[in-house]
Amino acid sequence: MTIEILRIGADFDRYGELLDLILAAFAFMDGRIDPPSSARRLTPASLRQKARQEIAFAAIDNGRLVGCIFLKPEEALLYIGKLAVHPSTQGKGVGRSLLGQAEATAHELGLSSLRLETRIELIENHRLFAAWGFGKTTESRHTGYDRTTSIEMRKRLD
Repeated sequence: MTIEILRIGADFDRYGELLDLILAAFAFMDGRIDPPSSARRLTPASLRQKARQEIAFAAIDNGRLVGCIFLKPEEALLYIGKLAVHPSTQGKGVGRSLLGQAEATAHELGLSSLRLETRIELIENHRLFAAWGFGKTTESRHTGYDRTTSIEMRKRLD
């Protein structure tokens, strides 16, 4: 497996494939998280808009789209959203490569930390992000819920 990380720019035209990738990567959450993932509301057009507003990268393996990450600069940190790796390539370093790109982007922008949110039910994600150097910082709830629905995790960069 040879992973190439490419910036999703104005010439990117694979938004239907990108949506399929995100939906496949997030499918394991169906029926496990409440409220349902916002990924279910994405469309190729909304992904195109998201890529214009944020910093997005795609992971490509021999021409096949196998992962993506969307990054949004915030005060002193870089927010990681829609980190997705196709189920057939999970555990093969794609996520780590995308995270490495997020770290490099944060350094380029002079930002000292990475931030992400993950659902409270997804314990395996909590463990994975902890193994990648993230620590839990806060809990939150979606509007209309009286219980914790997600946690925030951060990674301080050197």
